[in-house]
Amino acid sequence: MVGTRHRLVGGGRALLLGLVVLATFAAVAQGAAVMSVDLGSEWMKVGVVSPGVPMEIALNKESKRKTPTTIAFRNGDRVFGEDAQTLGVRFPANSYGYLVDLLGKTIDNPMVDLYRKRFPYYDIVEDPVRKTVVFRAGEEQFTIEELIAQLLQVAKGYAEDSTGQIITECVLIVPGFFGQAERTALLSAAKLANLKVLQLINDYTAVALNYGIFRRKEINETAQYFLFYDMGAYKTSAAVVSYQLVKDKATRETHPVVQVLGVGFDRTLGGLEMQVRLRDFLGKEFNKMGKTKTDVFGNPRAMAKLFKEAGRLKNVLSANTEHYAQIEGLLDEQDFRLLVTREQFETLCKDLYERVTAPLDKALTASGLTLDVINQVVLFGGNTRVPKVQDILRAHIGQELAKNLNADEAACMGAVYRAADLATGFKVKKFITKDAVLFPIQVVFDREGESGSLRQVRRTLFGAMNSYPQKKVITFNKHTDDFQFTVQYAELESVLGAEGNTLGSHDLARVELSEVAKKLKAGVAENVESKGIKAHFVLDDSGIFSLANVELVLERTVTKEEEEADETTFQRIGNTISKLFSGDSNDKPSEKAPEGTEEKSEEEPAEKETSSTNDKEDKEKSTADKAEGSDSKEGAKADNGTSATGEEKKVEEGTEAKNETVKPKIVTVKEKIPSKVELTYVSPLEGDLFEASAKRLSALDDVDKAKKRRETALNALESFVIDAQVKLDEEEYASCGTTEEIETIRQRCGEISEWLYEDGSDADAETYERKLEDLRTVANEVYARHWEHRERPDALNALKQMINGSEAFLHNAKNLTKETNPEKDVFTPVEIETLEKAIRGTIEWRDTEVEEQNKLPRNAPVRLTVKDITDRMAMLDREVKYLVNKLKLWRPKVKPTPPPKVEKTVVEEESGKKDDEKEEAASKEEPTEQGEDKPEEVLEQTPEKEESASSETKSSEEIDPTKTQKSSQEEGEEHTEL
Repeated sequence: MVGTRHRLVGGGRALLLGLVVLATFAAVAQGAAVMSVDLGSEWMKVGVVSPGVPMEIALNKESKRKTPTTIAFRNGDRVFGEDAQTLGVRFPANSYGYLVDLLGKTIDNPMVDLYRKRFPYYDIVEDPVRKTVVFRAGEEQFTIEELIAQLLQVAKGYAEDSTGQIITECVLIVPGFFGQAERTALLSAAKLANLKVLQLINDYTAVALNYGIFRRKEINETAQYFLFYDMGAYKTSAAVVSYQLVKDKATRETHPVVQVLGVGFDRTLGGLEMQVRLRDFLGKEFNKMGKTKTDVFGNPRAMAKLFKEAGRLKNVLSANTEHYAQIEGLLDEQDFRLLVTREQFETLCKDLYERVTAPLDKALTASGLTLDVINQVVLFGGNTRVPKVQDILRAHIGQELAKNLNADEAACMGAVYRAADLATGFKVKKFITKDAVLFPIQVVFDREGESGSLRQVRRTLFGAMNSYPQKKVITFNKHTDDFQFTVQYAELESVLGAEGNTLGSHDLARVELSEVAKKLKAGVAENVESKGIKAHFVLDDSGIFSLANVELVLERTVTKEEEEADETTFQRIGNTISKLFSGDSNDKPSEKAPEGTEEKSEEEPAEKETSSTNDKEDKEKSTADKAEGSDSKEGAKADNGTSATGEEKKVEEGTEAKNETVKPKIVTVKEKIPSKVELTYVSPLEGDLFEASAKRLSALDDVDKAKKRRETALNALESFVIDAQVKLDEEEYASCGTTEEIETIRQRCGEISEWLYEDGSDADAETYERKLEDLRTVANEVYARHWEHRERPDALNALKQMINGSEAFLHNAKNLTKETNPEKDVFTPVEIETLEKAIRGTIEWRDTEVEEQNKLPRNAPVRLTVKDITDRMAMLDREVKYLVNKLKLWRPKVKPTPPPKVEKTVVEEESGKKDDEKEEAASKEEPTEQGEDKPEEVLEQTPEKEESASSETKSSEEIDPTKTQKSSQEEGEEHTEL
């Protein structure tokens, strides 16, 4: 595949990665490539997989495996990555980075305030409609979704360059603590980038998947527990996961499952906070030096330089005990140089180090496990390389830390495996992932009490650490008119503590139901009973909550007369047959009753409808059923005749009691209830706002394409001019043109060169392309002659070899005619003569044309072209191939063989049998001499033994294969034993 790169980390590791991935992909169908994007706060990694090519990391234009998530604008130009970082040092207000955590945030969110404090030179304003973050630089304004979308477009470009294919599908990695607002905002950004998101996968889940892929053979039916600890640039998180082989109840297949059991995080603890503190420390030290009266903290450019140097210094101090911070011309042309020790750096971050173990402890608490059952604590994330962080973790857990993961790329590789699993063009070995809910979601509604007053009811839909994707159902039994309910986050205090405001609005949606009374009035009748209004909710594999549908459930009791009237002849026959095999339906009570009793309970979530139900949910469900629906269940038991008194009566009365348990046929009818959902968190970018953003990005893309086209055309024109001037100074090229042609080319090149450095410096792409085409028209005649003179010797040499081969074939072909070899008359004299004329004519043409071409000067029009030579070679090749194919298809004539003489063979066999009988009779009459061997006795007894063995075989029903069957079996052929 064009542009595909196979650079993997580490020699042995690279080989292992390639082998495991190739073995993991069971079969790859024809399909488009897909990618994963690890859009971190500081770095962006792109994973790709295409048909027939294993998973790999896409390289950027600098051939690096990760790219800074920075974008910069200056004078209409747009740059990304390292170029944007370089521009950001000079113009920090025009270079934007660390953007991911601003997704889905309103302007008053604490995380936005922290961002402003860290980067005071940004002009951040409020979106007038959505109240979200907008970056302003002069007349230009960009929403956070627009900036993220442009970064995703860059990632898409890297992936397409790596695979040589158009990419439209991806899996995006997000922090696990992203709520509904952040996740929907990221989906809007991906849509702006023309990407279809197959799934949003949490970073620790992607890492756990990648870890399990390479240890598939170590996973068994016994659960194994691992803790993954991540410290990145912006945040720190820890997740406890389990690996286990689980059999699917539906398919009966066994697959490895990785399930998230507990999660803890600190969304402000990371390498960025350490870098900011080191930046502020360096700034204070520079001010103490008194080299200038200007405060360094008031100069954005100086602050950007300090921030960049602090990042470099932080990385160096991870491996060294001390290092010098050096910045030339930091402020007012004053240089800065300061020795910083690791001890000083650790003192600056002392309070941060005290928070290192908190996410780990929270994850263990949420999972209900202790450290003694954890197999390993695995590190990933760039800032886990800090020695102090590792020392704290090692002392806390009392064991060595596992560092057998690529800390930068593990999440990206796990996500691209998931992308291949979800895409239609690939088939991979199943590895099931079950994520966990971090922020519980509940439904809140009003219900009228016994006194007539309204009271607020809360029902948890998705509890903390419940696995997802999953579906839930809530049944509203008491509402007979239009009503509304809200969906909210629940129990955030236990998850976020004092940082609950960082999640934004706690209300997620408001749902209004209409036509409830109308549907009930139309549906409920004498034999129809309402089973309540059921609302179906979904938490998909991206962790996004939605209302699937709302419906009114009615149960209509069908009388025996109605059932018989509706039953056709064929149905009666079918029912009769089914009763013969399954028994009378009166022998057991209806299975519908228990389900109905669950639905009769007060408004409560039903059991989960997907296979991801866990024991914890079942316990919660059973507890809720017992607490809230006991009265209705007791009523249901009384109706079904399943109480203790009813059972005793049933035993005493026998058949009559049995007949009393017969339930009439019940038909369930569902009516859709119209519902209006209004999102109450940060609204996604959609509608007119989305179209406006898409137009702005399209305009930027057009500018970039025009810029790239202009640069390409300018480079091509400059290169051609310089190349032509150099070549015309060489005799090899100058000899191929006349004096006038050479002078014209030189003159045109000089004119264009002067124009480029004067008026043509600001010309557009069309002008450059037109001038290049005019110059090529003048110079190509000389270049064409040079090419002909250079390539002609090789073409003539190829023609010579073809002639020699044709002559050799002709010599052999002359011996395969009827006149020379009657038994092998492959060719006719006409065919031999035709080939001979073709060879002779080609030789004569070559000699004549070469002689005439040699008489011409190099600058004259070419007489013998390379095309003429290749045409002659093609003609001669056709003649030879015709005879070669005829030789391949020729078969010698086979003389008919006389039929076998059957009678003679039969007579010989009969005479042979008679001779054998005579010899046997003679051997019985004559005694054996003393010195003779006795093989004849063994031969005489052999038929008797075979007969006895045959009779024994028949009696035991074991029949040996015949002689023919044995021979065919020895030859490896298929046979059937009779």
